[in-house]
Amino acid sequence: MRNRPTIVILAAGQGSRFPGPLHKLEQPLGGGTVLSATLQHAIQTQLPIVVVTVQRLVDQVSALTARRDVVVLSDAEARRGVGHSIAAGVSERPGASSWLILPADMPLVRSSTISEVAAALSHHPVAYAQYRGRRGHPVGFAAELYSELVALQGDEGARRVIARYPGHAQEIDDPGVLVDVDTPADLEAVRVAYADAHTAG
Repeated sequence: MRNRPTIVILAAGQGSRFPGPLHKLEQPLGGGTVLSATLQHAIQTQLPIVVVTVQRLVDQVSALTARRDVVVLSDAEARRGVGHSIAAGVSERPGASSWLILPADMPLVRSSTISEVAAALSHHPVAYAQYRGRRGHPVGFAAELYSELVALQGDEGARRVIARYPGHAQEIDDPGVLVDVDTPADLEAVRVAYADAHTAG
């Protein structure tokens, strides 16, 4: 019997567009960081997770997840691109029924959104969150695509896999599926939205 869907959190990017000594995933957000906020939303789904990261972020990741759920890439491996990170995470959980790919710099994606996309993978080989007609994350892949996912390389990620298979757009009332943190301006916008969401909640 196969396992449940697994969330693969990509936290090995270089964050080169974000200036300063702190990696963008280490930037403060709420009572934690960008990375911890994303991780907490994933953990709230109660689905298995695997975090693909680099050594400098291991302590932060390990504070929230078991060490067995962390894949540590060398800096050289991380520079091989997001495709390599996806392959590393998926290959760590070969028995999963599906995999949901979630970049760690998307802390506004709600846990309920992740769960909805996971459910859609019961009926579709590829499913992704969509907000008002715009495709966002997470993007999910069913078990039948394992061999293609573990062969991914470079910075294209899973775009070619998505292009080859009919993808299901799971329309969700969650603008966070479109929002990542690449620049200081992005971070400030995310902080405002994060504070508003937690005040409302």
